[in-house]
Amino acid sequence: MSPINLLLADDDDDDCLFFRDALEELPFSANLTTVHNGEQLMQYLEGNATTLPDVLYLDLNMPRKNGYDCLYEIKKHEKLKQIPVVIFSTSFYSQGINELQQQGAQHYIRKPASFSDFKKVILESLMFILEVNGKTMGTETFTLTPI
Repeated sequence: MSPINLLLADDDDDDCLFFRDALEELPFSANLTTVHNGEQLMQYLEGNATTLPDVLYLDLNMPRKNGYDCLYEIKKHEKLKQIPVVIFSTSFYSQGINELQQQGAQHYIRKPASFSDFKKVILESLMFILEVNGKTMGTETFTLTPI
């Protein structure tokens, strides 16, 4: 199986490093590209429209252009809208989660504090996306937050 191409949009360097370390311990091969704000994300996606990521992990609170605006633009763009988007954020309020799901996000992950939980939610989100491959899911599988 060829490596999964992942794109992480997050302005927090520590979270990017934590994500990369967690990904390296998962039982599959993945290529990770990171961008640090919403403008970089959209430039990257529009400039690489022929080689899109298999999954985008998107932080909501980023400078220059936030994750909400990026999700809206991605899902309105003909070539980008098929990219599975996993919201990966510290923010957590139910109204916003419902809106994100309606806008086309595949999952919502509240960033966990422990490394083992970090690995678990990344693995769960990837397994859901790879198994379901873009089908709409119910709210019970949309929010992936470790207990």
